[in-house]
Amino acid sequence: MNKLNKIPKRFTPYVFAFFMAGIMAFLMSMVIVAASSGVEDGYPLRVIHSYALAMPVAFFCVLIVRPVVVHLVALFVRPN
Repeated sequence: MNKLNKIPKRFTPYVFAFFMAGIMAFLMSMVIVAASSGVEDGYPLRVIHSYALAMPVAFFCVLIVRPVVVHLVALFVRPN
């Protein structure tokens, strides 16, 4: 990916939130759907429907929680 195709650095928190939310929402959708209704016929479609709801919610949650987590990490991790 060349420099012209990359997102400017000032958008890093939003790009981070997007990828973190997307990956976590998908994994959690897979687990929750499997736990609640089993891995049977229609499982992939049920996961996609669950993901469609979970992804936007997770994105906004990560945006809200990220600053709190950064602060907590700074409290508990010793700087070099």
